[in-house]
Amino acid sequence: MTSSDDSLSPLEKRERLKAILRKSGGKPASAQAHAPQASETRGRTLDERFYRFEKDPAIAALDAQHTAVENLGLANPYFRLNDGVARGTTRIENRDFINYANYNYLGLCGEDRVSNAATEAIRTAGTSVSASRIASGERLVQQELEQGLARLYDSEDCVVFVSGHATNVTAIGHLFGPKDLILHDELAHNSAIQGAQLSGARRIPFPHNDAAALETLLAQHRNQHERVLIFVEGVYSMDGDFPDLPRFVELRNRYKTYLMVDEAHSLGVLGKTGKGIREHFGLKGSDVDMWMGTLSKTLASCGGYIAGSAALVRYLKYSAPGFLFSVGITPPNAAASIAALEMMQAEPERVDHLRARAELFRKLAVEKGLDIGLSDGSAVVPVVIGDSMKSIALSNILFESGINVQPVLHPAVEESESRLRFFISSAHTEEQVRITVDAIVEALDQLNGLSA
Repeated sequence: MTSSDDSLSPLEKRERLKAILRKSGGKPASAQAHAPQASETRGRTLDERFYRFEKDPAIAALDAQHTAVENLGLANPYFRLNDGVARGTTRIENRDFINYANYNYLGLCGEDRVSNAATEAIRTAGTSVSASRIASGERLVQQELEQGLARLYDSEDCVVFVSGHATNVTAIGHLFGPKDLILHDELAHNSAIQGAQLSGARRIPFPHNDAAALETLLAQHRNQHERVLIFVEGVYSMDGDFPDLPRFVELRNRYKTYLMVDEAHSLGVLGKTGKGIREHFGLKGSDVDMWMGTLSKTLASCGGYIAGSAALVRYLKYSAPGFLFSVGITPPNAAASIAALEMMQAEPERVDHLRARAELFRKLAVEKGLDIGLSDGSAVVPVVIGDSMKSIALSNILFESGINVQPVLHPAVEESESRLRFFISSAHTEEQVRITVDAIVEALDQLNGLSA
């Protein structure tokens, strides 16, 4: 962009940014752009794009997006430096903010009991186990966490990994292969997609939460494959809705498939006492083959897990690359999650507070005419704006007003689905929720006036 862009109206600037986003897509350049011609691979004629990162087309496209945003006078809302514990509030640049940019759903991260458990684990076992568990052996705190999670899901056993993302990648990628089929919701998390691609299995997405469409796919394709995996999420983190899980269980049973449920955003949120979508629907642990979840949200730590049959867990522990060749979960991380899990079950009023705050946010937002998309019953409430530049601008205005919330832009969502995404916590007060919704409406009126 040049200095002449200063003469553009806000609406013209927004349209220009949208064109840039559509053109680059924020995705790696096409295979053609990355495929050198035969003449380029000989001697000194090799294009710099193929051996210098700063010349790489995908990196250049991302840099162009950042430059476009800067030239339009918008601050980058990402990677702001936070101080202290982030719960219903956070501190940034020596200011206190109402905080909607973390997954501390029950406010357990920062609680003394959780922090003290981690501190005591450091004192007794150190900050790291310093090797993979098959190489270094077990720690009692690791086993206690897995046993607690297995009880939570009414499962035979559980295995904990050091990364939530890597849990899906390594479990799906390792358990399935080229003769298999993976059917996943079209809004499935990137980690599930990466795992499916790694597996080499055939992968078919089905329309969001559409069990009838899934049934059609199963009728068409089940008998052409050995193993079939159905992958859904307990709560979808972009839209804040959840599936009719009993319907998917019925399809799993009828078509003899595996069923995997990602509970990253439903543990601590759904169910009367926060035990997740299983409790919400009153299902048995054995109704689902793999209960996957993360430790970094309700459980106030870092890592991921798979709960299921003893045979499955034993196989993953002895053969899954993301477990076998990765260091074991640290003692403080395991201890923090044990304490958080115990507190969640001992203090169900935290779940009640969370549900009340989230429902209030949804109710007020709808009354004010805001588009909250599909959000229903969870702690995730999007406010759909439908314009990437406007979403960034709205985030910045709210930031100046003392509200911390991040925009979600194309290509993470379609440009028409660009949004701000609010993660509600039991630590939020009713007053904070009301202040926030009013501030969103006021900021949107301001932005709409500028573009009129």
